[in-house]
Amino acid sequence: MTAKSIVVLISGSGSNLQALLNHFSEQPEKSRISAVISNKADAYGIERAVRAGVPVHVLPHNDYADRASFDQALAGQIDKYAPDLVILAGFMRILTPEFTDRYLGRLLNIHPSLLPKYKGLDTHQRVLEAGDAEHGCSVHFVTSELDGGPVIVQARIAVTPDDTVNSLANKVHLLEHQIYPLAAQWFVDDRLQLEHNAVLLDGQPLTANGYQYQEN
Repeated sequence: MTAKSIVVLISGSGSNLQALLNHFSEQPEKSRISAVISNKADAYGIERAVRAGVPVHVLPHNDYADRASFDQALAGQIDKYAPDLVILAGFMRILTPEFTDRYLGRLLNIHPSLLPKYKGLDTHQRVLEAGDAEHGCSVHFVTSELDGGPVIVQARIAVTPDDTVNSLANKVHLLEHQIYPLAAQWFVDDRLQLEHNAVLLDGQPLTANGYQYQEN
């Protein structure tokens, strides 16, 4: 059996990349992270990939005339690794519909909110301002709608009276590092599919909120 190929896109520290590297290093015969691509040369995630022996490519988006030409170059680099799965791990770029359509059904993202709530930025601050009782994160398939693709899995935490933006960010990061490898594993095990804008896990459609993850 040929190992499934995964390409991860990053822009920053790469903590979710590290969680994925740790997870997939244990099953090289089944799946592997073939390459990491960053749009920022100073992203700390590059160091994480180098330490893990994973090829790294830097494509500074400022080198390209517009979003479309950058996305075209990015896709060209990705396709050299014939990926079964492409994972956005803190990749801070809005992608063109042409790009998202190219990888539809095999492109994942993680977002620090309980989607469809709080698409976009500053999710922890918005949760606090709204007085929400719970917060969390969502892994979803990427479509042309920003943070709007079908949800695969969510993890939730209670918001306490003494929570701050930083404390919520830290709590949510811990959950992200659990559910992102889980969703990616489902995909490489052929348990997860996107069909007609619905998420199927083991052939059964999930609800709009996806699988609800509970820590053991």
